[in-house]
Amino acid sequence: MPQPNAADVKSIKIVIVGAGSVGVTTAYALLLDRLAADIVLIDIDKNRAMGEVMDLSHAAHFAQARVRVGDYEDCAHAAAVIITAGVNQKPGQTRLDLVKTNYALFRDVVPRIARHAPDTILVVATNPVDVLTHAAHHLSGFPLERVIGSGTAMDTTRFRHELGKHFGVNPRNVHAMIVGEHGDSQLPVWSLATICGMRLHDYCRAARMEHDEAALEACAKRTREAAYEIIRRKGKTNYGVASVLVSILQPIVTDSDAIMTVSRVGTYAGIQDVALSMPCKLNRHGAYQDVPLLLSELEEAELRESAQSIKEVLMSLEK
Repeated sequence: MPQPNAADVKSIKIVIVGAGSVGVTTAYALLLDRLAADIVLIDIDKNRAMGEVMDLSHAAHFAQARVRVGDYEDCAHAAAVIITAGVNQKPGQTRLDLVKTNYALFRDVVPRIARHAPDTILVVATNPVDVLTHAAHHLSGFPLERVIGSGTAMDTTRFRHELGKHFGVNPRNVHAMIVGEHGDSQLPVWSLATICGMRLHDYCRAARMEHDEAALEACAKRTREAAYEIIRRKGKTNYGVASVLVSILQPIVTDSDAIMTVSRVGTYAGIQDVALSMPCKLNRHGAYQDVPLLLSELEEAELRESAQSIKEVLMSLEK
């Protein structure tokens, strides 16, 4: 991924709303990546945010970046504003269980961001991310391409990790994706998954491996349940999602047209005005779905079910 040059970095500001574990880990990952010169943390608990900034500033010494506590007026001229604020998922909860509390928070936060930074790109990480990406789009009034949910970018990373372990190859050499909801109705796109340019059936034949359908379904199941397992063990997820948020910001800052599975409002499998994840091209203007994904009939039906599940939650919020 191309890096911005020193002159560009001096003008790059990234704002993170929410100084919880995901927000702070994202700030730290940004520092290590040297992607911005000015990183602003906004949180209702300013004392906690200040403590985090004091700690982060010691790392910023090596990254030559400024980290500070701010308020919503500091969103002005930000290249991107990341929203991580909200109630965290607890053991036994689904992401959709969080919807009413975090939607109420977005009704307060998003218009304030939009007022001070009408030209920024919003990146939503708070769960349920698809529902809240839709909310952020409508509450901000921003164009579709400038409201991006982290979506299944994390799930796609986990999926490639699982498949890499199964096939004994580096996950970077696995080209496979999860689309749909960042949640229980997500779906792996088996029909387009490849290694070395070969579909998985063909790769197994060439590598003299068994094409074990049950083992592959187990990879998808572990992907879908990964967050639940991590939350059960440590109470939260933060490192993976922070790294994914930085990977979303990289093509925005560098204008590099990278393709990632992120959430965006649109029409999916005939279901209108929902947000879910499909491959999008990311650059300094936002996220664009330039090429439709060629899904199998079964996958198209599963995508429709995923979109419909999100639509039903959105409709419940309107009542």
